[in-house]
Amino acid sequence: MKTDMKLGDIATVTKTFNDADVVAFSELSLDTNPIHLNDEFAKNSLFGQKIVHGILVASLFSGLLGTQLPGEGSIYLGQNLKFTAPVYINDEITAHVEVINIRVDKPIVTLRTYCTNQKGQIVIDGEAVMKV
Repeated sequence: MKTDMKLGDIATVTKTFNDADVVAFSELSLDTNPIHLNDEFAKNSLFGQKIVHGILVASLFSGLLGTQLPGEGSIYLGQNLKFTAPVYINDEITAHVEVINIRVDKPIVTLRTYCTNQKGQIVIDGEAVMKV
């Protein structure tokens, strides 16, 4: 775990989500909404094509928080999310976490959590609270 954290510290990770990721997540989560899995259905949707599950994209935060910042041994206490734009199959997504508050009375930090696509557009925005 990162013990010398300070306000403004940032960690990132990048992943391109493909069809296999979406199918695997659909099977694990039991979310078989055709907006994620069926080209024909998705073509007639608001988005015009299949989209990646928002929670699958947000799961990148778990990896970042648990391995980089704050790191190993940290525990999720809470997370809020706003899904601001769709993520399409084969979009390259970068997840960012940034320390925005460190409690001096308890081992608790708050981090801004957000994801951007390959165009730099924010697709998910939120905050995480972690025990460190």
